[in-house]
Amino acid sequence: MSIFSYHLVELPRVVAIRGMFLKPIAKNTKGLIHAEYMMAMTLGSPILSPSRILIKQIAVFAQWENESALDEFLRGNKFGRRLAKGWQVRLEFLRQWGKYDAFKIPEQTAKVEDTSPVVAVTIARMKPLEVPRFIHWGRPVEKLVRDHPGTTLSLASYSFPHTVSTFSIWKTEKEMTDMVHGHSAIRKPKRHADAMKERARKNFHFEFTTLRFKPIAEFGTWRGQQNIVPKL
Repeated sequence: MSIFSYHLVELPRVVAIRGMFLKPIAKNTKGLIHAEYMMAMTLGSPILSPSRILIKQIAVFAQWENESALDEFLRGNKFGRRLAKGWQVRLEFLRQWGKYDAFKIPEQTAKVEDTSPVVAVTIARMKPLEVPRFIHWGRPVEKLVRDHPGTTLSLASYSFPHTVSTFSIWKTEKEMTDMVHGHSAIRKPKRHADAMKERARKNFHFEFTTLRFKPIAEFGTWRGQQNIVPKL
């Protein structure tokens, strides 16, 4: 059964930028289904702020035929060994909304309790003319997720020319679904629900999907933190 993985690593500036154009994970990597190489961004920060795009901080989101293929890549590939020095979480698929053709979504899904931790990944290919409208509706949602007491880690990421993504770890599935539907006991809880209504009215993207996962393993540290996924 295929698995997904999410990696965070800090690289030298030149290496990080070069990876945006040279794509250091080859498409023909053994056991790889698809990988996205992206620069991390701070959720909710001003678009023109130096903290918006964190050039040296790289996020990789990938799907593998099996866990052995991922292990082999991290041991035997030059860039894989770089990733292995960072932080990673391995993920079992739960649910999908929308569609992103590059990934092969499993028919079989895992199960979790409402009180179990979950990981959410959104990934989209933007319509360039919709970027101002997307920013208007998206930044309030970014702040909602960033400041939500139910998350232990959240960030955005970007890949040239028009791929955008978010990643968040939630203490429980219930806290995440409450946020999605505007039921959280926080200020302006409907920011996400309102943005989804606007997207349904007029889409921001060529492709868009939200993927929800059960975390199955975590390795390494990120920004001095470890054991970021609760109860794992």
